[in-house]
Amino acid sequence: MESYAAGETDTPLLEETIGENLARTVAAHPDREALVEVASGRRWTWSELDAAVDGLAIGLVRAGIGKGDRVGIWSPNCAEWTLTQYATAKIGAVLVNINPAYRTHELSFALRQSGVRLLISATEFKTSDYRAMVEEVREEVGLEQVLFLGTPEWTDHNVSDPGVTLAELVTWPLHPDDPINIQYTSGTTGYPKGATLSHRNILNNGYFTTELIKFTEEDRLCIPVPFYHCFGMVMGNLGCTTHGATMVIPAPGFDPEITLRTIEEERCTAVYGVPTMFIALQNHPDFASFDLSSLRTGVMAGSICPVEVMRGCIEEMHMAEVSICYGMTETSPVSTQTRAEDDLDRRTSTIGRVHPHVEIKVVDPATGETVERGEPGELCTRGYSVMLGYWEDEARTREAIDADGWMHTGDLAEMREDGYCTIVGRIKDMVIRGGENIYPREIEEFLYTHPDIEDVQVIGVPDEKYGEELCAWVRMKSGAEALDADAVRAFATGRLAHYKIPRYVLVVEEFPMTVTGKIRKVEMREKSSAELGLSG
Repeated sequence: MESYAAGETDTPLLEETIGENLARTVAAHPDREALVEVASGRRWTWSELDAAVDGLAIGLVRAGIGKGDRVGIWSPNCAEWTLTQYATAKIGAVLVNINPAYRTHELSFALRQSGVRLLISATEFKTSDYRAMVEEVREEVGLEQVLFLGTPEWTDHNVSDPGVTLAELVTWPLHPDDPINIQYTSGTTGYPKGATLSHRNILNNGYFTTELIKFTEEDRLCIPVPFYHCFGMVMGNLGCTTHGATMVIPAPGFDPEITLRTIEEERCTAVYGVPTMFIALQNHPDFASFDLSSLRTGVMAGSICPVEVMRGCIEEMHMAEVSICYGMTETSPVSTQTRAEDDLDRRTSTIGRVHPHVEIKVVDPATGETVERGEPGELCTRGYSVMLGYWEDEARTREAIDADGWMHTGDLAEMREDGYCTIVGRIKDMVIRGGENIYPREIEEFLYTHPDIEDVQVIGVPDEKYGEELCAWVRMKSGAEALDADAVRAFATGRLAHYKIPRYVLVVEEFPMTVTGKIRKVEMREKSSAELGLSG
């Protein structure tokens, strides 16, 4: 059987704008709690949230922002981020998400490339002085207006105007297929690309992701993942607003202890995270002291999900219905997902099956032909969720989306006979050692079973004899003795084929990664080659 699958279509797509969908939720649940910001103690019901969103939207229109204008947001997670997301959607402005970790060079590129007219920015966070960085690039990029959160200018901007309603100001038509969001993909080489997404793209993806974990208005979602990425603003915020569930913001940035305390005190029923976050939660020294019994579900996504960590979610965090999602920014983001009723094997060894209203296939990267089930190839996806394109970059859009509308992910996958998929690596991460194709994911999963290893990443490094050799970066569990290459080889001998056993082992404190939790393997290869004195 071919590696092709189409998602179910029993539940229709939402053919409405984000503003229209929010209005339905507000009408259905006006007095239920919509948003909680733990750091400040602020809370909004749905009717209060809607009024706050309208106040910000009116301020934006008064500032000259209209349909299609780009409004940037540069801030860690906060309630104002969420308000901005919905306010821009209500007036048809395009929200440009700017990575809070960016510095002036990257900020300048994002502002200029997207043509941001008005920027909403934090003033500072940790070591970032956002105000100083904005002032440094503002003139050079021609930025017209800046609103700094928490300042008198921000407060004045949001003053309610009893003499006018948003509906009276927004006289232009809004459509579900309008562009509404630009997200810069965290590329490991070259300039970031601005994936351009519509109401229809992200509204439906947030809706179906949470449909598949059975969200209702009774759910309370703890969102420690960043809003600037799809995980936070789509799967998180839009997942909640399409179901009337409560959005709970534990902190501006991820903090394991605050996240655990938030789940306990807010009685959250779900929590999101990338694998490194769940590893941090489960390995927190006081983990066992927190009451997590309110949890029933959540999503783990963003990078490869280790089996042992997934088991910890189910067995120790009470997340019996936890789901694994797979996707990319360019597909809004989710393309495959495990289901709440799936057995342990499917929920710990696969990325699930195709999403509703989406098609997937696995193709031979060289020929483009669909491979048989069980054979590895490049995962491609097609449907409502595929982005409109990269902002003002037709050439790179054509490279990513073929003439038949298939988005080429760059991920190597296998589709099982039952339609469930596994990711075996990135096309560019595959290691070829002496003619043998090696998928780092397989070796990583094996090394996770070592009792002293907390986290591991495997990469290829140059080798004169074999072309490439394997190098494992290992983070040790607290109190464990560091492993060397001989110890890893001893653990793997007889259990892995000899060519899959890493020749090099580096014990590290952390991995280089993007703010969304994606491992930067390109950087790891460079550092490993330098440290080991390898050239290639």
